[in-house]
Amino acid sequence: MRADITTGRATANGIDFTFLECGTGPLALCLHGFPDSAHSWRYLLPALAEAGFRAVAPFTRGYAPTTTAADGYYATGTLAADANALHEVLGGADDAVIIGHDWGAPSAYGAAGRRPDLWRRVVGMAVPPGPAFSLAFMTNQAQLKRSWYMFFFQHALADLVVPANDLAFIDMLWADWSPGFSSSEDVDNAKRCLRDPANLTAALGYYRATLGDAQKDPAVEEEQRLCFEAPPQPTLYLHGVNDGCCGKEVAESAQAMCPDVTVQFVAGAGHFLQVEQPDIVNQLVVDWVTNK
Repeated sequence: MRADITTGRATANGIDFTFLECGTGPLALCLHGFPDSAHSWRYLLPALAEAGFRAVAPFTRGYAPTTTAADGYYATGTLAADANALHEVLGGADDAVIIGHDWGAPSAYGAAGRRPDLWRRVVGMAVPPGPAFSLAFMTNQAQLKRSWYMFFFQHALADLVVPANDLAFIDMLWADWSPGFSSSEDVDNAKRCLRDPANLTAALGYYRATLGDAQKDPAVEEEQRLCFEAPPQPTLYLHGVNDGCCGKEVAESAQAMCPDVTVQFVAGAGHFLQVEQPDIVNQLVVDWVTNK
């Protein structure tokens, strides 16, 4: 880890978060996805710091060293509530920006939609805003095939298969989702977060709360709804052209459904575009969040 990236801790929304941070200034909160870790923001955090932000990347609830949820809540609405709670405990103001990748993207959309007074600008990656991804399950057979793992995670068999052979399932997903990318560092970082069975259960709980019958917090119903709508703030969406998890055509349909969202495709990148093409992604994000 770079010397200018430090580690901090804070309690928010009943969770003891560990986070990486870099710089001083307005808050820039960066939310990771699955199977991933806060370390995937290691290129963006210094770039945001150089642009005048306090860039913070938490290990999201259930991902070690952040604690698991005693109440068992892992729905996207709860993740959005976590982001808004972190804004408060980290001393954010109305000039804060929020950036999310994979699960972090709908979490960012929900947080920004629920509290537009907290977040000035929004960036999502790899999961588009609006209904395009959900509709793809009903209308896009290619995307349904790509999303097989979501349905597999609903079955108890996943609790045995995913951790087998030192979480080899994670190696497979990275290889499929970001073809041709040498992902060993990021895969190792993700595995450190998920080797404990309690942490892996938490990560699978994100999917079980979305598609299955896992318990959901009724207090965040509005956040949950807003996670699948475009935020009211200026929003940038970035999508890797070679994404093997969420197809390019899904992002293109999102562009049509959410005309107020700026969509940029990143060539030479798959699902984990912020580590595959960091220079390009950093510039796009910094240009967006520094635009007044």
